[in-house]
Amino acid sequence: MASRVHQPMEQEEFDFILRVSRGPVLAYFSGTWPKAVKVCKEMDAIVGEMADEYGDRLTAVKTDMTRCPEPTRRFGVTGAPTFLLIEQGEVTATREGPMDREEFREFLGAHV
Repeated sequence: MASRVHQPMEQEEFDFILRVSRGPVLAYFSGTWPKAVKVCKEMDAIVGEMADEYGDRLTAVKTDMTRCPEPTRRFGVTGAPTFLLIEQGEVTATREGPMDREEFREFLGAHV
């Protein structure tokens, strides 16, 4: 996972990132159960690349649904991977399931 992707372990860290980010936040919800592990590992590389590509225009944060359950419940996330774009505390876009690089660029490009 790229160094530009924050990985909060607690709700307070997640909320802090949302508060201090100046632009949109890409919240990436991952899972550690068997069906999610392979897909999320594949998405890790793509999320890292997109975080690097978008640079200061986007803050990326990866959250493990099991270790940091409060944001998962708050945003109604039910599966992994799930991606939310959040601006000023409001979800502006949602995408569930894996995406290839081009699909990810399209998802971000429509909102960032």
